[in-house]
Amino acid sequence: MAIIIFILVLWYGGLFFQTFFLHRYAAHQTFSMSKFMEKLTYILTWVFQGSSYLSAYGYGIMHRIHHAYTDTENDPHSPKYDKTLFAMMWKTKKIYQDINKGRIKVEEKFTTNVPQWKSFDLFASSIFSRVLWAAVYIAFFYFFATALWQWLLLPLVFLMAPIHGAIINWFAHIYGYINFKVKDTSKNFLPFDFLMMGEAYHNNHHKRSGNPNFGGVRWHEIDPTYLIMKVLNKFGIIQMKKVKV
Repeated sequence: MAIIIFILVLWYGGLFFQTFFLHRYAAHQTFSMSKFMEKLTYILTWVFQGSSYLSAYGYGIMHRIHHAYTDTENDPHSPKYDKTLFAMMWKTKKIYQDINKGRIKVEEKFTTNVPQWKSFDLFASSIFSRVLWAAVYIAFFYFFATALWQWLLLPLVFLMAPIHGAIINWFAHIYGYINFKVKDTSKNFLPFDFLMMGEAYHNNHHKRSGNPNFGGVRWHEIDPTYLIMKVLNKFGIIQMKKVKV
């Protein structure tokens, strides 16, 4: 039971900071926050993503490119141009690393106001950090796993952040329903998003990328991350931007 709880905490904790910080803040800037809160959120993202930590800078830029070139040859991840899920994940990894390490030239429109904490990213993305987290995970499994099958879940823990991205970037461009006709294959992967904290409403998001609420078009489209953001906004921790309905 401890292993399952551990997996759920890392799944939803890591996913929250991916959609809240990397996606809605770094890429789309649907809200603002103080520099102190930004740095604290960097640290919390590292804590929950651990060995699969993703840089807000690399993620933010890559996601903006995805929106600009969705389902074209310039899309960093598209089922239309990548033959398999794993081929897409590998391509995404390479582009992400090229952006982070400055190996490719990126247009200014994709980098404007994207947050970057170079020194922290250098540490959090280092081999030392990733191996340290891997050791923590293995130790936890060693002390709390009660059956051999539970060890099969360990790779999920190691690669959780890329898996979160792959679920949406692959499956939400193949399966689901649409609320809006857009110039791409984005779909709402789940009618009730119990799994991806609002990210599954991908068609809604591609139509209204600046809206902090990814759901809300149909009665059952409840976006858990947006509900948390409303609470944070009410207490002044973040300041959500007003959007046209």
